Amino acid sequence: MIVRTWHGCVPLKHAEGFAKHLEKTGVRHSRSVEGNRGAFVKRETQDGWEHYFLATYWQDLEAVKAFAGENYHIAVKYHDDAKFELLSDPYVFQHEVETTSQL
Repeated sequence: MIVRTWHGCVPLKHAEGFAKHLEKTGVRHSRSVEGNRGAFVKRETQDGWEHYFLATYWQDLEAVKAFAGENYHIAVKYHDDAKFELLSDPYVFQHEVETTSQL
């Protein structure tokens, strides 16, 4: 299994709007791709910014590529990201894991 992680942040004034946008874009998009095993978001507020950490779980690298393309190490961008003043890490990380467990 592959875990793909992304981080981005927006000014607090856009926190709720971006949360809805992220759900409609990155979360729903990833969950719609065959081979996706889940998508989870963690939010954290720090110094006037709302940080979002998105972790998606994938059956294999081919499923990741179906979502992100051949250049899968680069973050996927969506229309309207800029309207939320999003600062996105340009790179995402893929980690091969043996198992996952529920807390």
